[in-house]
Amino acid sequence: MEQYFLATQKMEQEVMFPSLLRGVFPQQEGVAPAAGGHTDLYERYQLLKAIKPVVEKGLASVNDQSPTGANTDTSSDDADTMDTQLEERLSHHLAGLQQVLTHLTRDTNALTRRYSQILEQISPSEGQPSW
Repeated sequence: MEQYFLATQKMEQEVMFPSLLRGVFPQQEGVAPAAGGHTDLYERYQLLKAIKPVVEKGLASVNDQSPTGANTDTSSDDADTMDTQLEERLSHHLAGLQQVLTHLTRDTNALTRRYSQILEQISPSEGQPSW
């Protein structure tokens, strides 16, 4: 998660003019961007910016949807089974969260690199300012 936060912080610091990303599509090695269905980097930037506060808040803003009035007269075997299921579910969801954060981090870093390339094309002699 720390890598994700560092990547988004770097993106926010470097991307000073997000409008430069309009009409620019992600580069894939040896593949031309498809005409339909793909969002440009400006839309992706907006999405990444919108996702960041959600990740920062975590599940605090999500209403607790745990069932109320659960049966408290369960046997120890049922409790052990339930604990095992909870551990498996938690492990599954944490693995999914890690995959999503890894994907978001990769996208954020790629967007930041592409923005730097665009700036270099606009003013190759001046170089990139270090903020």
